Amino acid sequence: MDNLVIRRATADDVPAIVAMLADDPLGAKRESPGDPVYSAAFAEIDADPRQLLAVAVVGDQVAGTLQLTFIPGLSRRGATRALIEAVRVRADQRGSGLGRRLAEWAISTSRDRGAAMVQLTTDASRTDAHRFYERLGFVASHVGMKLSLNPGPPPGA
Repeated sequence: MDNLVIRRATADDVPAIVAMLADDPLGAKRESPGDPVYSAAFAEIDADPRQLLAVAVVGDQVAGTLQLTFIPGLSRRGATRALIEAVRVRADQRGSGLGRRLAEWAISTSRDRGAAMVQLTTDASRTDAHRFYERLGFVASHVGMKLSLNPGPPPGA
């Protein structure tokens, strides 16, 4: 994979990113490719210096993505944490090593930006993802919990 470039996403990358977010059983239920809301969300992410939306480009095609958020804190003697979110690899690139390269890039970038820790959550149903992150050295040391504030339409609507 010599032709891999990992870089900050641009507005032109948004449709490819959203397509990857929607291309799995969980994402298919919550994403709406083509919705203009993604452009506004991208602009907000891109304007925030603590956010880094990255894409992995193979050749001239966006083939992977993740978002890094840098969280300053008082805990751990004022440490900054890096949070990895929304990791996706395009279906035809899964198993190619691209996910590993993207995760290693995120860890290295986090270290370079002074983060003391990298953390992430992954859906409890994604057992393959759990094994992937464990192979990278992540430890399931905490229980993550979420509270949806925007549950969407009521059942049957």
